[in-house]
Amino acid sequence: MLIPFLICSALLLSLKLILSVRSKRNLASRYAARAAELKCSPAPRMPVKGFLGFGRLIESIKATNAERGPQYVVSAIDSEMGRNVHTVVVPIADYELIATRDPANVQAMLATKSADWDVGEARNASWRPLFGDGVFTSRGEAWKHSRALVRPQFTKDQINDLDLIERHVQQLFDAIDRSSSRVPSEAGKGWTPALDLQPLFYNMTLDITTELIYGYSVHSQNPRSRVALPTLPGLAQPDRENIGTHMDAGKAWVETRGALWKYRWLLPTKQFSKHCAAVHAYAQWFVQLRLQRGDGYLDGIREDTGQDSGSRYILLDELAKATRDPVELRSQTLNILTAGRDTTASLIGWIFYFLARHPRVFEKLRAEVLAEFPKPEGIEFRALRDKIPYMTSVINEALRVAPVIPLNERVAIRDTVLPRGGGPKGDEPMFVAEGQQVLIPTFAMTRREDLWGDDAEEFRPERWEEEGGGGGGGRKRGFEFIPFGGGVRQCLGQQFARTKAAYVVVRLLQRYDGIANAEEPADAPMRFHHTIENRSGSGVQVRLHEA
Repeated sequence: MLIPFLICSALLLSLKLILSVRSKRNLASRYAARAAELKCSPAPRMPVKGFLGFGRLIESIKATNAERGPQYVVSAIDSEMGRNVHTVVVPIADYELIATRDPANVQAMLATKSADWDVGEARNASWRPLFGDGVFTSRGEAWKHSRALVRPQFTKDQINDLDLIERHVQQLFDAIDRSSSRVPSEAGKGWTPALDLQPLFYNMTLDITTELIYGYSVHSQNPRSRVALPTLPGLAQPDRENIGTHMDAGKAWVETRGALWKYRWLLPTKQFSKHCAAVHAYAQWFVQLRLQRGDGYLDGIREDTGQDSGSRYILLDELAKATRDPVELRSQTLNILTAGRDTTASLIGWIFYFLARHPRVFEKLRAEVLAEFPKPEGIEFRALRDKIPYMTSVINEALRVAPVIPLNERVAIRDTVLPRGGGPKGDEPMFVAEGQQVLIPTFAMTRREDLWGDDAEEFRPERWEEEGGGGGGGRKRGFEFIPFGGGVRQCLGQQFARTKAAYVVVRLLQRYDGIANAEEPADAPMRFHHTIENRSGSGVQVRLHEA
């Protein structure tokens, strides 16, 4: 479907490219003069591919469709430029971008020289129709406002509500039981048939996050648990049945729009607009309920939480104390909803993907879990965070081998300099012109053997415990490891994501003493699923043995 659009793009751009030759030459001359003034050297350039330079874009889209997008970046740089080249200029049609897997450059963009950089307007334009202007989709002063509005909520103890997570872990157990009735030939052995955990994790994180944000859970895991909602004049009831589907479909369109970057206008918009409208309507219903009812927001919404409604923490309720703008409340909550649901579900999925393929890691982790938490009762946040060091190592290693955000980007908002990438050895400063986009392939950084050792491709949590190579007294994490971003725009919810993942892993390991891969050989190529059917995760086909 995308290839015809790209062909059309090439045809439409051919005239523009011809007309822009003189302009590009003038720009190149200015860039060279500015680079010389700043004592910068040029970075190596990847070869132009395909008609008018669209070959590179077509290759990357094909790789994404084959669920090998992150691996494509590594293979393209290694095979065409060399394994020791870490920063390259990539010509595509009528523009050029830079790709860097050098932590020094990443640190400059995200932290030390962050004032020279912002997320790209093209990225924001791709996301904004679905989630609006919020902490993840805005730039400049608008982003600073969003960050100031949302940040205090992630410093409160209520954000790590383990009772909330436990309620939905119980729903997860029920869903596993429903989808894994015992196979007659395996009777008495306690093994489930093969089941895909990934959709269950996505349902669980959607249920947790909607309750945290809006005060009640969408209960995608068990629709029979949904509570009756009051009537709001002029507003249809929120579509609890299909909100996850609309989010998945909308994000699939966002990914396609982002891949086409400046040519996204070629895509049809009817289906995308339908999903955007459905997602907006879902959030808008709760925003209006809060604005109309004020402190009585939860009257008529009685979840079985064991808590008085007045004592429950609800992010929308807290945000509404700072702003009563309905569009802003809708956008900010949707920004947090997609981050809180998708990244955590993907992380938990990858953890079990690796545990199913590494029984030694499973057994070691389970032993530590049971030693600290022999029973479901009494699990506390600080103990969960501090008392199982191997859990931290497993989570870090899953995030390293399969980062939940394998590609990031920044755009220079003024002429600036990156500390490395220029010159024949790539160790000299390089000039970046205002408006130039830089891709940060986090997956590629975590595959550098010079940073992670000869076994960089291997899932080995112990590397985080080794002197100079592990966590908790071992490896000191730098900008070669940025699963939740870094610097001023580092994800506010990363601690919540880690806590939620750790708690779910603990509870599953308490209940199951065995896990077997039921999908493909352990050495099969990793695939970063992005389709709606796979729900954007690892696709965790396993069999579980109940303890």
